[in-house]
Order: sequence, then structure tokens, then C-alpha cells
Amino acid sequence: MLVRGRYTARDASGPDDILRAQGLRAQAFGIPEPDCDTFDDICTHVLVEDGPDLVACFRLLPLTPDAIGHSYSAQFYDLSRLSMFNGAMMEIGRFCLAPDRHDPDVVRMAWGAVARHVERTGARLLFGCSSFPGTSPQPYHDSFALLRQGHLAPAQWSPQMRAPDIFRFAEWSEDYRPDMLAAMRMMPPLLRSYLSMGGWVSDHAVVDRHMNTLHVFTGLDIAAIPPARAARMRALAV
Repeated sequence: MLVRGRYTARDASGPDDILRAQGLRAQAFGIPEPDCDTFDDICTHVLVEDGPDLVACFRLLPLTPDAIGHSYSAQFYDLSRLSMFNGAMMEIGRFCLAPDRHDPDVVRMAWGAVARHVERTGARLLFGCSSFPGTSPQPYHDSFALLRQGHLAPAQWSPQMRAPDIFRFAEWSEDYRPDMLAAMRMMPPLLRSYLSMGGWVSDHAVVDRHMNTLHVFTGLDIAAIPPARAARMRALAV
């Protein structure tokens, strides 16, 4: 368990904790409760709490490169190139905040918990689907243009298209100049964190009508995190 001020972060201790997480996910994504799938049974669930209140949650799935095709993300993206990555991986899934919570310390607590699991497992790559609310790209034109401008995946790891319903923002935004403030304001908190540490994204977004989101595949090579930022993350994990 991690404790920082009013917040704690801990692994779920049983079915009741997982049910609480599934309920928060449903609220955050605006879908019927509970939000559950087969991956819930094989993941470690992490809860961030403010006293008795659940304010954030996510799940973690350790993987080897040759098993990346069995990840949640692989349902939507062709990840065959990442099967050549040298090192252990960890998928972060269903990351969400309580709709009425906007304290950045909640996200910092979540990353502290992630850092602790990275240390335990020796993961060298974090990845997952970063979600924008809703299925229309229009509110996020500046954000997508910014992603295209400087945050696309390296060619050797770039996820290829698999889902039938996608938004090819890298092609659409080629001549669009983003408003930087608007781009960051509309960027999901998890994705902002990834980008600040050197993370990268797919060149297209998947339209997920079941979850009522647009999501981009997001990767973060642990070795590429700036040293000062890596030190802060390690400090959060203690």
C-alpha cells in the first residue's frame, strides 16, 4: 500500500474490491454497470482511495513480448511489431478517475502504484489504450494534430490497423496546426502523463462504441523516461 497525504493506493484484495472498480469504470465511461470482461480475471487491480471513497482505478497485466497478442489492446491493434521488443511488458487497462475528482495528486498516486509494479516485475515497456470520451473526433482535433506532430510511435514498434472503425488522424491532421493550449486541455490525464515521460501513440484512433470512446494505442519505453522524471516516479513508489 502507498500512502500520500489523504490518498492511498493498493492492490484489490478480493471480489468486493474488483466490483467497486467495475462500478467506477462504468460511471467514468458512462456505460451500464458493472463494466467487466474476461481480462478482469487475469489482471491485478489497483485502487486509489480517499478515505472510504474510490477515486481512481486501473488494472495491470504483465506480459512477455511473444504473448502481446493476448493483451486487451491486441483486440484492436495489430501489435506484431512489438513482439520483437526486448524485455518484459505491462499493459495498463481501464484507467479511470471518479467523474467528480480532478486533483492531479490522484493521477500521481496512480503512477506511484504503477512504478512499484514496474520495479517488482522488471517491466521495460508500459502500454495500453488511452481513451478520449465519446466517439466523435471533432472535439479533439487539436489534440490529435499534436499527437501527429510529435508523438507517433517509432516505425519499428508502430501498431498497425486491425479494428474496422478507425480515425486516421495522422493522415487527416497533416496540414492542421494545433492550438497547443487547447490540445493539452482536451488530452486525457493518462495520456498527458504518458507523453510527459516520452510516450508515443499509434497513428490512428479506434472508435469503440461499446465503451463510448476513441482510443489510441500508447506505449512507454521505461529506459526512455527522462532521468529526473524517473527519479520522481521511483520516489512515489516508496
